Amino acid sequence: MNFLAHLYLSGNEPEIAVGNFIGDFVKGKNLALHYGKNIAKGISLHREIDWYTDHHETVKQSKHRLRNKYRHYSGVIVDVFYDHFLAKLWHEYSTESLAEYADWSYRTIQQHNSVLPDEVKMMLPYMMKGNWLVNYAHLEGIHRALSGMAHRTRFVSKMEEATEDLKVNYSEFENEFKEFFPQLIKFSNDWLATHA
Repeated sequence: MNFLAHLYLSGNEPEIAVGNFIGDFVKGKNLALHYGKNIAKGISLHREIDWYTDHHETVKQSKHRLRNKYRHYSGVIVDVFYDHFLAKLWHEYSTESLAEYADWSYRTIQQHNSVLPDEVKMMLPYMMKGNWLVNYAHLEGIHRALSGMAHRTRFVSKMEEATEDLKVNYSEFENEFKEFFPQLIKFSNDWLATHA
């Protein structure tokens, strides 16, 4: 999953949300030593979400549709596609508006600036200026996100073309998201409950 889903799955716990948000930028173990208990818990939750997502049969269907063209980048693209559907269907998952939730997320992350990895510190101003979390709801926002990722990859990824594949198979990707995401919510909630 991508940024919006990781934040959402943190249960509105600020430090867990920060850890879940920075999870892709953090390596190693002994996380509590460096980040404190709750941010470390968020990083661990991020890793569990990624593992569950990568091994889920419905997600594999989405990735398979893209694999011939995008190879190992297909998983990254599906993560962004699913954030699009979460943003688009936000009203089905939250009583709070997406704009309000995005504002809360940006503020919360900024309040923990001292623990943010350097890459996140560099990215965050661009994220806020472009209001990525809200703009994921629009195909143009997804296209910008994927194009930015394509520029940052070491090899040719063609991710900047992926929005066209989303348009062609839009209903299939949306149905797979709708099937998968409630199961991921339950998985995340159960994990948080057992690690309280």
